[in-house]
Amino acid sequence: MKQPTLLGLSGALRAGSTNSRLIHEAARLFGPCDFTEANLRLPLYDGDIEDGPGIPDEVQVLADQIAAADAVVISTPEYNKAPSGVLKNALDWISRTKTRPWQDKPVAVMSAAAGRAGGERSQSILRAMMVAFQPRILQGPEFHLADTRNQFDDNGQLKSDLYIKTLQGLMDKLRAEIDR
Repeated sequence: MKQPTLLGLSGALRAGSTNSRLIHEAARLFGPCDFTEANLRLPLYDGDIEDGPGIPDEVQVLADQIAAADAVVISTPEYNKAPSGVLKNALDWISRTKTRPWQDKPVAVMSAAAGRAGGERSQSILRAMMVAFQPRILQGPEFHLADTRNQFDDNGQLKSDLYIKTLQGLMDKLRAEIDR
């Protein structure tokens, strides 16, 4: 049997982002898979671009990656009590493509933020934003990584046994959801 394909979307563009680290840690705990981190460096959504030259190539690549993946892991930061504009922009562009790549796709949502709630609000808003796409979003275990700068070791792995156990549980459920 072939290895499942796992696509990671990090709502942060910064090099060394804890959300990017988190999707890589999720892939490690997911186990054997073909993992790709999506590129969310997309132009800002603009209806004139869509009506003129059309869907940008990098947007279509992202839509095709989502469609081809067996499952998707999304990690959102929390900026001003909401998901990042980067993530919202990507979702807006994807909604304009001809395909429905999110339809029935197993998706694990998580968040990483410097504050003590770990991005709980942004994750809740992201879940609501995804409803129109009709993916199969896992309902738990919820994963909110707080105080993010102190949670990873030098190898980019989580240090806390509790966080590792929770993320492992989420990844185990995501793997099971692929086979459902």
